[in-house]
Amino acid sequence: MSRYLVITELFLPTKGGTAVWFDEVYRRLGGRHTHIVTAAVPGDVQHDAGHPATLHRLDLRRVPWLRPESLLMYLRLFLCSLWLALSRRFTAIHAGRVLPEGIVGLGVARITSHRIAIYVHGEELTTWGRGRKYKAMCFALRHADLIIANSRYTRSMLLSLGVPAERIELVNPGVDLERFRPGLPPPSVTKGVNLAAGRPLLLSVGRLSRRKGFDQVIRCLPGLAARGLTVEYVIVGTGEDEAYLCQLAADCGVGAQVHFAGHVSAEDLPRWYCASDLFLMPNREIEGDTEGFGMVFLEAAACGRAAIAGEAGGTEDAVLHDRTGLRVDGASLSAVEESIHALLIDSVRRTELAANGLQRVRESFGWDAVARRIDLLVKP
Repeated sequence: MSRYLVITELFLPTKGGTAVWFDEVYRRLGGRHTHIVTAAVPGDVQHDAGHPATLHRLDLRRVPWLRPESLLMYLRLFLCSLWLALSRRFTAIHAGRVLPEGIVGLGVARITSHRIAIYVHGEELTTWGRGRKYKAMCFALRHADLIIANSRYTRSMLLSLGVPAERIELVNPGVDLERFRPGLPPPSVTKGVNLAAGRPLLLSVGRLSRRKGFDQVIRCLPGLAARGLTVEYVIVGTGEDEAYLCQLAADCGVGAQVHFAGHVSAEDLPRWYCASDLFLMPNREIEGDTEGFGMVFLEAAACGRAAIAGEAGGTEDAVLHDRTGLRVDGASLSAVEESIHALLIDSVRRTELAANGLQRVRESFGWDAVARRIDLLVKP
């Protein structure tokens, strides 16, 4: 039986695709013999009570008066992980990100003679500049036994940093095929959202961040209406751009068509996908910040919905252009509008793309398959 020491600041119930990924994979690997060192967050007691792995929750908050602010976090991660690695024999150490987990895990692995794999998600490779943080990242990447890249884009970035190709493994994230499935009933998901009947429903899900391209969708709505397509647009998620997006909708005269659902329950999220006609995240790169993969595209596909993605980052692994959806230049308003218009007026094409996407995720992206792939990577 495989036994893993997993070091990750991000883990459910913390929100986000990375937290979901680690929770789903390590539910399936090692049982109580797999130990997960992670952050204490609200709701963790209830979440951890039914988890098959052994979880160690630490206070990983930054301390503003320390230099660096993360010093205490690094120390707590290191001491707990070192104690576990000295007192148990693990198959390998898995670090959820390059920093801080990768540096901590690398130190623990070398002291205790374990092998270490570090997950890389893409955006950290393009947003950390060239300072001390960048140098620490490169050190960890070049000395790890294995790097797990979430997309071909991420793999290419790693190669450009000098990471040897033989130490990089490509493992895409997955999706819960029982939770995300077609045909779920919509009634509860529209409660509190005043949707006009009879209009196509566009959906976006994700952190309200500029690079996601939700603002581009809003800017497209007047043009779509001028072409005879008045739609409703629902955005599920929270984030720093909420006020900006609300104001943009008002400025574009489409405030009544744009609906912010905020954070929705685990039960309601797949119902939103099923209630929609088309899923949208026309992401673009902004000052190096880009989409490493896009797990939401898999969720949409698992619910039988075609998607429109941006061309930036690693979305080429999540959405196959003209097979499971469309990939367009997210920085081009005309390209985004034209793609939405093309799929909304052609239900046959939209249905075909959705069917292809559903078949693809069912064949290759279930969490059981992802966990088996991870389990084969790093052995003593």
